[in-house]
Amino acid sequence: MRFGIFLLAARLPGQDDAVALSRTVEAAIAAEQAGFDDVWLAEHHFMSYGVVPSATVLAGHVLGLTHRIHVGTAVSVLSNQHPVALAEQAAMLTLLSEGRFRLGVGRGGPWRDLEVFGTGLPRYEHGFAESLDLLLSWLNSDRLAWSGEHFQFREVPVVPRALAPPPIAVACTSPATEVLAAERNLPMLLGMHIGPDEKAAAVTRHGVPDAPHISTHLAQVADTREEAVRTLMQEMPRWLGPGLEGYVPVDDRPRPPRDPIGYTRRMCDLHPVGSPDDCVESIVTTVERTGIRHLILLVEAAGSRTATLENIARLGAEVLPKARTAAGPRPF
Repeated sequence: MRFGIFLLAARLPGQDDAVALSRTVEAAIAAEQAGFDDVWLAEHHFMSYGVVPSATVLAGHVLGLTHRIHVGTAVSVLSNQHPVALAEQAAMLTLLSEGRFRLGVGRGGPWRDLEVFGTGLPRYEHGFAESLDLLLSWLNSDRLAWSGEHFQFREVPVVPRALAPPPIAVACTSPATEVLAAERNLPMLLGMHIGPDEKAAAVTRHGVPDAPHISTHLAQVADTREEAVRTLMQEMPRWLGPGLEGYVPVDDRPRPPRDPIGYTRRMCDLHPVGSPDDCVESIVTTVERTGIRHLILLVEAAGSRTATLENIARLGAEVLPKARTAAGPRPF
């Protein structure tokens, strides 16, 4: 098994952005001390749901403060930036960290960052495959020229060049993106909004045997399941509701509102929330049903620095060792 933590860097009630970022960095360092294998950093724009506009910038900072743990992006949004610029950053972080950087990429959404950054809806709706192919080509070339629908440039040298490119995963929320990832032999990064049966179906559709897929989960450990659920139901909607309001479409398409209380309850039902044994059972169930052996855990939902650090410590001491034993050896 491989275990990571997933950090949104949400601005919690009563906090400012500096506090949110400081808490996120502190959590990443604590994860290394607690025995986690990796840290994954979210990227968002113009919203309190996550105050990190560049997951690669924060990844570089965290890599400089840690020694063993791998640091990944979950995800870097390809629709609002140039794939070559992202590839250059990924190569540099890979070299500086001696291979501890991991790159998760995604299509993103039809949000207003497409307007602000000037890429527009076409890059989101039609350009993801080309963006991904350009990113992959850059990371695996010495020199590259490109002539496509969205990108065109004459041959240039690839600098810096990482001889071993970082591991890359693709966020998949639709069968079409699953096919795109499979055609390029890339693992999927599957989100928290679906359960183990739906993730198992995605793995089957993907169709690449033994691909190192990644499964994202909410995780909250307490002495009892009742206590863990009560904590999340009290705290999570307080920051989740205002945060989700930041997802504003760039055009006039409707966006149905999401009930933060109902969503929190669903997350509690789907994920490792409860006593240490409850969490281990949930993790093992996911592994058995999906075959996915790399799980990343959202650990900051309880809404404070103290609660986040305590959650990381308890997961590391009381859950991870049992889950590793129950699920078998760690993959390379």
